[in-house]
Amino acid sequence: MQAVPVNQSASTEPPDPAAAAQPEVSAPAEATSSVASGQGKSAYPPAANLPTQVGPEGIRYDFNQGCRVLLPQRATGQWRVRLFDLDSGNILFMSENQGALVNSAKRWFVRFRIDVWSIDSEGAEPRAVFTHEYDATGRDVMVQFPIGTLGDIMAWFPYAERFAQRHPGARVTCALSPLLIPILRDAYPNLHLVTHDEVNEQKLVETLYASYSIGLFFDDIACVWQPTDFRHVGLHRTAGYILGVDPTEEAPRLGVADEGRPIAEPYVCIAVQSSTQCKFWNNPTGWYSVVRFLKAKGYRVICIDQKATHGVGMVWNHIPNGAEDQTGDRPLAERVRWLRHAEFFVGLSSGLAWLAWAAGTKVVMISGFTHPTNEFTTPYRVINWHACNSCWNDPKERFDHHDFMWCPRHAGTPRQFECTRLITTEQVTQVISTIPGFGAHATAPLPAAAAE
Repeated sequence: MQAVPVNQSASTEPPDPAAAAQPEVSAPAEATSSVASGQGKSAYPPAANLPTQVGPEGIRYDFNQGCRVLLPQRATGQWRVRLFDLDSGNILFMSENQGALVNSAKRWFVRFRIDVWSIDSEGAEPRAVFTHEYDATGRDVMVQFPIGTLGDIMAWFPYAERFAQRHPGARVTCALSPLLIPILRDAYPNLHLVTHDEVNEQKLVETLYASYSIGLFFDDIACVWQPTDFRHVGLHRTAGYILGVDPTEEAPRLGVADEGRPIAEPYVCIAVQSSTQCKFWNNPTGWYSVVRFLKAKGYRVICIDQKATHGVGMVWNHIPNGAEDQTGDRPLAERVRWLRHAEFFVGLSSGLAWLAWAAGTKVVMISGFTHPTNEFTTPYRVINWHACNSCWNDPKERFDHHDFMWCPRHAGTPRQFECTRLITTEQVTQVISTIPGFGAHATAPLPAAAAE
């Protein structure tokens, strides 16, 4: 007997399997070390080879990369196994076998129930052997984030805490980049933050009851790794859907001590660089004009990009003339200090905009390749609806983060990058002018070095 009432939502393999297949993650533009679909390497630590939890009669189970149930091989009789969704009331999978690894097709959070019976001989009544309903109380759960990305983790991290709050008593570990742990750890004492290397070195996966991988899964047509396409719900809110918690946006807390203003004069932070040209403000005089506008209003303009110059081949983007150079490989805590005391931040849909949001700074975001629903809500979002826009959020347009000049609809034509090229200086300065208190320092003289 085999009944699959919903959607062929599990697979069976003979026992003694290798680990379940790892997710193939297509990285967002700033996630330079995340792995693109088809590259053959996971962006996350692998799950334990066998389910980690021990049940009766040699049965093993866990909820790592979906629900996994290992039924030992038997010479006579059969096992009957059923996976059930406690929230939807659906039977997701049922099969009879003489030993197999059952792995649910869905790897995002589902409140599973596992039922196993033994059919000891042909015609015999099934004997109930094992029932388990998902309950993370007192158990180890890991939320895995890809490394090499700043903005995505700022967007996703609050949902890990929300998961811990929904499952009180669970011991929740977050695996993420060592560069981000120092600015998050003290703000989330209820979460255990570790690096991917520490996960492997400490063999943490060997005791995990459940684990969930947060990412942008571009080619997940069957919604294996995400219950809904991230391009539909927004980059940040996708984490809420994956973890089965309220997807309402929330800025992360930052555990960075306030060391006071870095400079005495009023200033604005800007970040003009990104990792693909579609994310840049491609108006050739845009940044130059905005910097002049801000300085004329009495603000020092501080560029906090990692790189003063960035590009590929014959296309290079430079720090705007007139901006003060605070670029370089600086600790993120230093960036937070600059952002916290800035009058506001002007930037792109990139990691530093998300960090500014986390720091509580007003954010003027210039972006045409993403739809405004892709990012956090800001009243100072700049987009030109008259131009081509929002290709990133169009499932028909597969983002290629290996193509620095990616422009899926107009590459090689006069319309390439028109989404931001047609955002004018006037549009940006008009939005800036709506910020409460803007221009209050217009009569304050700038220091000679800043006014040059």
